[in-house]
Amino acid sequence: MRDHARAIVEAQWFQTSVITLILVNAVLLGVETSPSLMAAHGELLHRIDLCVLGVFVLELALRIYAHRGAFFRDPWSCFDLAIVGIALLPASGPFAVLRTLRVLRVLRLLSVIPTLRHVVAGLLKALPGMASIALLVALLLYVSAVMSTKLFRVTSPEHFGDVWTSLFTLFQIMTGDSWGEIAKTVMDEQPMAWIFFVGYILASTFIALNLFIAVAVEALEHESGEHRDHRGELGADSREVLRELRELRAEVAELRAAGLAAERRG
Repeated sequence: MRDHARAIVEAQWFQTSVITLILVNAVLLGVETSPSLMAAHGELLHRIDLCVLGVFVLELALRIYAHRGAFFRDPWSCFDLAIVGIALLPASGPFAVLRTLRVLRVLRLLSVIPTLRHVVAGLLKALPGMASIALLVALLLYVSAVMSTKLFRVTSPEHFGDVWTSLFTLFQIMTGDSWGEIAKTVMDEQPMAWIFFVGYILASTFIALNLFIAVAVEALEHESGEHRDHRGELGADSREVLRELRELRAEVAELRAAGLAAERRG
């Protein structure tokens, strides 16, 4: 029974069915945000949502039965269990806010689609490098905030009145949001202020933020390379097994031929 259950959960049609159900559930959660549709079909949508959740529970139960302890040693399986477990919490009383977390079921696509798993694994491996770059950006923001506060506090107090206001303004400039208007407001009184703004944008947007992209791309390439190497190792192991099977078949054929020859001589 357990072998049969394992064959089912590892079958391609089973994985495809789970992915389809997750996508259908995502569409239903989006439809539930429409007041008019909920007023007309709210009861039906609620029943379908319960049916989908029931199928997810049965799927997890089947996987736990098939893999036993190995299920809990797999981080992605634990992720699936946590997501479905959150959906099972009561959606009334003090837990009413948890009803919103049902949309997290869509994140199960990360665990059932291998390519998405590799992307997430690559980004997780990039976190140490990103932490160093984040520290660099934080230092750049702090130094620039102190400088801008001292330089432009009188000219534009609404943007650079104190360090905290300057930090928010500089973060806004780093994202490219209305930085031209902020710069023009300051440059009306201090024409040479463009030197600070241009230097800051070059250092923050075109250098520091691109470092995040570089680290992420490098981690993803490394993850893809490891995945290809792993597949290559599996392919080499398979070829070795096939070679040994061919040799074994040849030896069996030789023994059979020798046995027939001995019978004929006898």
